Amino acid sequence: MEQAQAVSPAEKWGTVSLTLTDDAGITAANRAYFGKDSPTDVISCAYDPLPGEAGLRAGEVIVNVQRAREEGARRDGMELELALYIAHGCQHLAGRDDAVPAARAAMRRCENAWLRRAQRLGLIGGLTEKDK
Repeated sequence: MEQAQAVSPAEKWGTVSLTLTDDAGITAANRAYFGKDSPTDVISCAYDPLPGEAGLRAGEVIVNVQRAREEGARRDGMELELALYIAHGCQHLAGRDDAVPAARAAMRRCENAWLRRAQRLGLIGGLTEKDK
């Protein structure tokens, strides 16, 4: 039986924020963090512990809901696409990189395992309001 992996078993996390935005919002974040003036699907940033936080790291995942809606219409639906972006962002927080094909494939296997488990647990349905 395939199991989803924890983000990082050795890592202790404090606060991890999730921000949902659109192309304009994520373009501004992409420009601020990476100097890139273009939209993307998800941005993740991990931060060293604040003084007095006893080793707890903080992080943020910024997700482009506009992109999830557009891509989801071509794939398996917006909710699954949105969940994929969140899973992908968590992978990056764990220190995984998708710059080379082998690493990208490993990330995708883990993301897909997370998504299957989340679906079995009923955690994906109801993430968004259905279009009318």
